[in-house]
Amino acid sequence: MRNKFAVVWIWLCLLPLAFVFRGAGPYSKVVEILLTVASMAAACAILLIAPRFARRSRMRTLVTALLLLTLVGSVATQWLQGNDPGNYLRVILPFLLMLLGFFVGCRPWDPQRLEQMERAMVWSIIASLVFGYGVGIAADGGIGNVGAIGVPVTFLCLQGLLLHEFVFAKRITIFAVLLFLATIAIELVSMTRSVLVGTVLLLAYATWLAAPSIRPFFTRGLRAVMILTLLGATAAASAALFPAVAEQWAQHVPFAQDARIVRDPATITRLAEMKDQYEQTMSSALSMTVGMGYGHDYAIRKWTAGHDFWVYQFFAGGLLFGLALPIAILWALWRGSMAYRAWRHRTPDAPGLPVLGRALFVLAALPATSIGGNPLGDRFSGLVFGVALGLVVASYARISHAMHVRAAEAAGRPAQHATPFYGVPQDASLPAQSIVPLRH
Repeated sequence: MRNKFAVVWIWLCLLPLAFVFRGAGPYSKVVEILLTVASMAAACAILLIAPRFARRSRMRTLVTALLLLTLVGSVATQWLQGNDPGNYLRVILPFLLMLLGFFVGCRPWDPQRLEQMERAMVWSIIASLVFGYGVGIAADGGIGNVGAIGVPVTFLCLQGLLLHEFVFAKRITIFAVLLFLATIAIELVSMTRSVLVGTVLLLAYATWLAAPSIRPFFTRGLRAVMILTLLGATAAASAALFPAVAEQWAQHVPFAQDARIVRDPATITRLAEMKDQYEQTMSSALSMTVGMGYGHDYAIRKWTAGHDFWVYQFFAGGLLFGLALPIAILWALWRGSMAYRAWRHRTPDAPGLPVLGRALFVLAALPATSIGGNPLGDRFSGLVFGVALGLVVASYARISHAMHVRAAEAAGRPAQHATPFYGVPQDASLPAQSIVPLRH
């Protein structure tokens, strides 16, 4: 279905939540509520004009069921535990936005709509970085004084998209290189060790994803070494420009000379928080089964999701509802990554393959971000990760069906609805036009 306002709804869905207001003024909460309502309304408008899949997909069915189990289960836990309704709504809102984002992305969009959606997501992430870090500089009085609070949750999503441009698309532009170096400089200046570890993990993920076998692994590894060289040069430049920040980093390096052992208060606090959440969850059979709820109080009285994503999901949903979301994310990431490696090696011209690759990098940023905090504690990140998850599932379903059609036509038999497999037989010749368009 064509709609001339579709691009407007896409931008209204993704862009407003990129501007996080940290002020303490009386109107900041009102503006935040208005931006959230505008984003959710735009997402609902997109769903009204979105096309539908004509065929079933086991992966899409499984991931959708697990996401719905998480949200519906949170309502059941809320009713059983009797938590405060206001606290529950504040904590569950990013997860609800993730569900909306998943439904928006998990549709058989045409290439033009996919391009518009990806462009809006990329520029929204950049806007979130610029706005968040700019507010941090204004509040803390200088670049060297901005802490981890100035780094948005979607920071690694941007780095993942840039790595895809460098490693897979092989589009190394001046703007992309400068932007990537700027993100590394922000990591070093902001003293965000967990985000720096996440960057290394994304780089390792890109190297593994690009190498389908041992032989090209060394080529991809050489490209990774070049990127690490850029990281080292950026680190040296940051240390020269901000010696005070370099001095603080040296305190956390165990083999540095005259380095005194520093116990990070944030790490100690988060470990205590995780211990309290685990003990509360294991205190009774009911809490172990359905969790304590998303609005329940824990060691730190802050009405957001806990800092550790994996422990907090168990704390909030227990064994029955808390494992559904991590399973959905990890399963989609693993299945999509394995399929992408095989399809890129065998049929690199498959339509939708670049969309799948970019969405995989955004989704891979979620477990990488969880090293330093909860990636779903922020509304904008919940929406972005939901859209990325939807794009992964939808692209996987469409490409896997196209692979079946290609294999069937190459073998001279009609296509059958079977479990998707990773590619075409090696001795099968692919016809020129064998992709069957999805019926809207």
